[in-house]
Formats: sequence, structure tokens, C-alpha cells
Amino acid sequence: MLVLIDLLWLLAGLTALYFGAEWLVGGASRLAVRFGISPLVVGLTVVAFGTSAPELFVSIGFNNNGHPGMALGNVIGSNICNIGLVLGISAFICVLGVKSQLVRRDLPVLVLATLAFTVILWDGKISRPEGSFLFMGVLVYTVYQLVLGKKISQTEVAADFEEEVDLEAAKNDPVWKFTLLIFVGLVGLYFGAKWLEIGGVGVAERMGVPKAVISLTLIAFSTSVPELATSIIASLKRQGDIIIGNVVGSCLFNLLCVTAVTALVKPLETGGIALSDLYVMIAMTVVMVTMMWTGKKITRWEGGILLASYVGYCVYLWFDRVAVAA
Repeated sequence: MLVLIDLLWLLAGLTALYFGAEWLVGGASRLAVRFGISPLVVGLTVVAFGTSAPELFVSIGFNNNGHPGMALGNVIGSNICNIGLVLGISAFICVLGVKSQLVRRDLPVLVLATLAFTVILWDGKISRPEGSFLFMGVLVYTVYQLVLGKKISQTEVAADFEEEVDLEAAKNDPVWKFTLLIFVGLVGLYFGAKWLEIGGVGVAERMGVPKAVISLTLIAFSTSVPELATSIIASLKRQGDIIIGNVVGSCLFNLLCVTAVTALVKPLETGGIALSDLYVMIAMTVVMVTMMWTGKKITRWEGGILLASYVGYCVYLWFDRVAVAA
């Protein structure tokens, strides 16, 4: 019965995080447009940061409340889930074409971010100075995107942006409405992170599952549900570039922004996260980058490989840590 209550906490947290992120991004984006900020700038800053808000709030909450391993597990597990589950299922539904600009521009940055994250985490902790270094990385990447973005057709930018933001509402609705959306979104993210923590820690303690395993799987899956839902819908519409852009962007912001801000608030420690988990994240990233770089697409059978790898990793966690702990 108590486990059921914990699962309800998880569901409540997931729901609050989802709507909190939606309201925060919607309110902030419309407010920015209302004050004359271009769709390009808003898309590369407000929307990009806002969609990583669930992972950020959850990781900060775990770390501040004495569960640093769960905070890191959320970051590592989310990247594994994004590549293995989200990209795998999406590619299984339809072949995902890869734009050449993503191969040239974003994939090298993802490889560098993964390398920097690995080197910094190698000693088992991430200090505030190291968090500052990672945060500088996300700032440089954002400026880099803005500079390159000026070369993109403004018509293309506006079309992509209108899928995220109701421009008509941004021009006509009162400012207080956008401000209220931002406030309610932040409240939803705060309580969603709290409830997800209560449920996740509760499930781990009552079922005797290591907290690191819960964060690498259940918590990471929960914070990746918005990306999964968006990607499945996009794959049914044959919008492969949106899916790949979301996955690569989410992985980048997890490594740089989420980890950095969490460590700046309070230094991070591995706390039960094994090197093997880091190796799996690196391997999944390398496989994804190789698929995109060589074939300029991810086929259905390649999606099946990614999905099977994710399932295999979850099975490995069960037999390596859960069964042993029992």
C-alpha cells in the first residue's frame, strides 16, 4: 500500500513538472516576444533552457536534500534514456534524417561536452569551480548558436518558433497573464521536483532498490517523458529533424546547464553512481553520433539497436545491483 502511495507521489510530481515546464516556457517566451525580442533569441535561450527545467529542479532538489547520487543519476540516466528510449522508439516509427548543419555544428559540441563532463567527474565529485566551467560551456554554446542563427532564414526561424509559441497571444494578451504563467510554472516545477523526490526515495527505501538505480531509471524516465511524448508525435508527422534536435539539445543542456547549476548551488558527489553508468552514457553517445555522422540518418534497425541497448542497460542494473542488494 505504501509503495502505491509513493508511485502516486511520482505521478503527481511528473504531472506538475510537465505542466510547470510548459507554463514557464509559454509565459516567458510570450513575454519576451511582447518586449520585442526576436524569435531566434527566444528559441535559443528561453525555450532551450525552459525545456530542461524539470531535470534542473529535480537534480537541485535531490542534491540539496542529501541525495547527490540521485542528482547525478538523473543527469546520466536522462541522457541514456533520451538516446536509447526516445531516439530508439522514434527511429523505429520512422527513419530520422539528420541535417548536415547539425552534424557540423552540434554533434562536435556534444562530444566535447561529454568529454568535459567525464574528465570532471572522474574524481567522484563536481566542485563549484568545475560547475562554473561547465556553465561557461553552455553560455559559449548559446552565443555560438545565436551567431550562427543569424545566417538562418528568418522565415524558417519564425515557422519553427510558431510551433512552440502562440504569437497572436503574445501580441494581444496582457502582460500580467504571461507573468502569472511564469510564476505558476515555477511553482509547478518546485513542487513537482519535491513530489518526485518523495516518491523516488520512498520507492527505493520500501522496495530495497538502491537509490542510484531509481534515479538512473525511474526518475530519469520521468523527467524524459516530455521529450518522449513530443518525439513520438513528431515521428508520426515524419518530423525527424525536430526529434534529433530535441534529443541532442536535451543531452547538451543536461551535461552543461543542469550539472553546472546543481553543482554551483551545492557541490556534487557520485553517491552510488558507478563508473559503468558513465561508460554506458559515453557509449550510447558515441553510437548515436556515429550513426548520424556516417549515414546522415537513423534507420529503423539502428533505432532498434538503441532501444535494445537501453533495455539491456536496465536489465543489467537489475541483476548487477538490485538482485545483489536483495
